Amino acid sequence: MTTPAIDIRSEIGPLKRVMLHRPGRELENLMPEYIERLLFDDIPYLKIAQEEHDAFCALLRENGAEVVYLTDLVAESLTDEGVKDQFLREYLEEAGIRGEKRIAMILDYFKGMSTKNMVDKLMEGVRKSEVRGYGRKNLTDYLEDYYPFVLDPIPNLYFTRDPFATIGSGVSIHRMSTVTRCRETLFAKYIFQYNPHYRDVPVYYERGATATVEGGDILVLNSQVVAVGISQRTQPWAIEQLAKKLLEENTGFQKVLAIDIPKNRAFMHLDTVFTMVDQDKFTMHPNISSDLRVFVLEAGLGGHLSIVEERASLEDILKEHLHLDKVNLIKCGGGSVIDAAREQWNDGSNTFCIAPGKVIAYSRNYVTNRVMEEAGITVLTIPSSELSRGRGGPRCMTMPLIRGTV
Repeated sequence: MTTPAIDIRSEIGPLKRVMLHRPGRELENLMPEYIERLLFDDIPYLKIAQEEHDAFCALLRENGAEVVYLTDLVAESLTDEGVKDQFLREYLEEAGIRGEKRIAMILDYFKGMSTKNMVDKLMEGVRKSEVRGYGRKNLTDYLEDYYPFVLDPIPNLYFTRDPFATIGSGVSIHRMSTVTRCRETLFAKYIFQYNPHYRDVPVYYERGATATVEGGDILVLNSQVVAVGISQRTQPWAIEQLAKKLLEENTGFQKVLAIDIPKNRAFMHLDTVFTMVDQDKFTMHPNISSDLRVFVLEAGLGGHLSIVEERASLEDILKEHLHLDKVNLIKCGGGSVIDAAREQWNDGSNTFCIAPGKVIAYSRNYVTNRVMEEAGITVLTIPSSELSRGRGGPRCMTMPLIRGTV
């Protein structure tokens, strides 16, 4: 039997294959003047961030998962010179490079590189000082003479969860809510069009859509139910379009739960509100409302969606739609307001489940980790002094490609 390229039917099935991005020199192109625009609060120290990420990767492998890297998948998708040229031109267009002479100069800069090095460099960003002959060629150059980059870095790439999401045997490729992250999904587009292992994967949402959706808002709760957060970064119209595809294309999914969450950075995505760690156990943000607004989307008559609004606690929502007799909600930081605030800042509830009842978490969130262990969860920890500066946890840093059945 042929191994499927994508097979994700739950959040907790034994992890078989996962995609990561090892932080690269894009972090060394962060500057204090521009970090807010690039969605960072601080500048991680790359050497230590890579060591921490390598420890994460090693732990995944020790627990039976195959690890593949984003840069390798992209490079494998660009073996045809025509496709590679098309990709580069599309990338430069989206990066705001204008003028045939300027485009030709930058294309020439990349021409002497191997495909893998080119991909690394596109992610890292290109400083003006690196491109021979780059100077004041047009009015824009004069007005932006102060700005040191030809191509901006893409420092959020090590949070591979957001640009696309694996659902069942297919993917949704996203329109991101911020300009800073839009180029990330171009890598996904070429993987799922041209990579020999992934080009036949069904696509449930396209990056050219008008409404935004991000992967941190998508949780595959079981083989029939997908939850999507209506959040600061995922819009209702996107959820409707995604649900329509999932419910009508023989995917096996029966309903989509659109959960309305606060629209601020503390609740950026649904996976900061809760993550699934076992059949009936979930980590949760300590400050979510006891009464949530949820919309149940199911296939209706004549190709229309049936939408029913419910108001209930997170516990009751999960019990009803996952057919559970009981639910254990494990609060980040336990019962302490101070511990919860500190550890939620460092993504204490953003754990990554690698098997039922077995998760990877940041070691620094020791209070939450202890509470999980007291609830019967096996907690494997990784160092995170630098990785956590990007404001994302282990789930944010992973894109599962294949999980076993529960």
